[in-house]
Amino acid sequence: MLVYGDQPRRESPREKLASVADALARGDRTGALIEAGELAQGLADDEFSARGEDDDTPLQRAALDLCNAVAAGAAEADAIARLRALPLPDVVEVKTPEGYAFYGLYPESYALAARSHPWLAPPFVIGLRSIGTSLAGVVAAATGAGEVITVRPTGHPWRRELRLSSSLRARLQAHPGSFAIVDEGPGLSGSSFGAAADALEALGVAPDRIVFLPSHGGDLGPQASPEHRARWRSAVRLTAQAPCPVSDWFADLTGPVGQANDVPGTVWKVRLGDGFIARFAGLGSAGARKLARAQALHAAGFAPEPLALRHGMLLQRWVEDRPWTPDLDHLGRYLRFRREAFARSAGADARTLAEMVRVNVAELLGEEAARSVAGRLSALPLTQARPRPVHVDGRLHRWEWLGGIKLDALDHSEAHDLVGPQDIAWDVAGAAVEFALSEAETSSLARAAGADRVMLRLFELAYPAFQAGLWSFNGAPDQVARYQARLLERLAARAPA
Repeated sequence: MLVYGDQPRRESPREKLASVADALARGDRTGALIEAGELAQGLADDEFSARGEDDDTPLQRAALDLCNAVAAGAAEADAIARLRALPLPDVVEVKTPEGYAFYGLYPESYALAARSHPWLAPPFVIGLRSIGTSLAGVVAAATGAGEVITVRPTGHPWRRELRLSSSLRARLQAHPGSFAIVDEGPGLSGSSFGAAADALEALGVAPDRIVFLPSHGGDLGPQASPEHRARWRSAVRLTAQAPCPVSDWFADLTGPVGQANDVPGTVWKVRLGDGFIARFAGLGSAGARKLARAQALHAAGFAPEPLALRHGMLLQRWVEDRPWTPDLDHLGRYLRFRREAFARSAGADARTLAEMVRVNVAELLGEEAARSVAGRLSALPLTQARPRPVHVDGRLHRWEWLGGIKLDALDHSEAHDLVGPQDIAWDVAGAAVEFALSEAETSSLARAAGADRVMLRLFELAYPAFQAGLWSFNGAPDQVARYQARLLERLAARAPA
């Protein structure tokens, strides 16, 4: 099924350099590292696109030197000046490092992992893009490495490979010592790690000279090749895991809390005592954006009170469970507020969402249903739509509402999926599904929210198709069946005039 996806941004390298300098001036070294890593990724991918391969260029060396300098806390201004002096493209495509934004990955944990190994000499560090650009700088600073590159694994997700220039291959071959391959993951196949090791072994590097630095200590996922799985199990792996003393970070606000308890059924949410909950909002600018959104939503009466953002964790007051009968007027005010307060550039376009619907319906209901839904979608007058993209709630789940307060309302539009910011019609469609609204109630809510009516017809199919795919990845068959039933209802409903 189609669920996950990246939402790249186009940014100016010179403005990105200014962001690095601004973060350093604020004392936000982690934020500066993330900005520097995104810049290095954007510049490297720009050259990769033009050349068709990763290459050893002055621009990439300077960008990685900046990552190293920020990670080491030394000579950052000189590194910024050297990079600024080079010819820079007007814009590059930047991708959000998923681990920093979504999965509680802390760069300092890689430094601890790298220092734990008895290197005979500084390693040659290979950072896998995207997040590997900044993580390579962290490992290089921790080990004293002078040789650092970043590469982009390409090809089928289960069978990645590297495309290296002759000069880059020569540089790798000339290194006599160990190699450190740095990335988050591994995921379903671990093929990005595997591609880098394949390339090294093809250059004559013995397996015992290759050290992996992943973000977890588990095995490769179910799509891994037997060769990669065997190598992984026998290789040296330095797992980037560090304690996360959340209760210590907020002790001045919460007082002593004793045991911090994970919230059941969630990831990176921790209850602190009786009155507080901390959730991972993201490091760097990602967390800052979500804090601002939380403050605005709370001031408008729609979300828990945010108290502080520290180390990427957002502290909020705990909301006690209390019954709430869905109130269309309240939902309308909530969605109207989001529409007016959180304007944003668009996420997935209508064609991408329509393809997601077709693929997911085929998986859930079969090819005949997929053909039917494709016909339904092709009849929509999408050229007449005038969507206004905003940071939608994204997931209107009934169980996330307590007394009219929406608990999880900050970041679904910035999640690691393909939807992203959309017209508020996405949330109208979500409310119709989650609260089983009638056609008349849905129309009323759409008017109150200011939704685009053409996009609403698309989203009435796209929302349950996306949710079914999402829950299938989460291993929740009851939820998949629920959204499958909603899809059947929508397909049985009369086609829009």
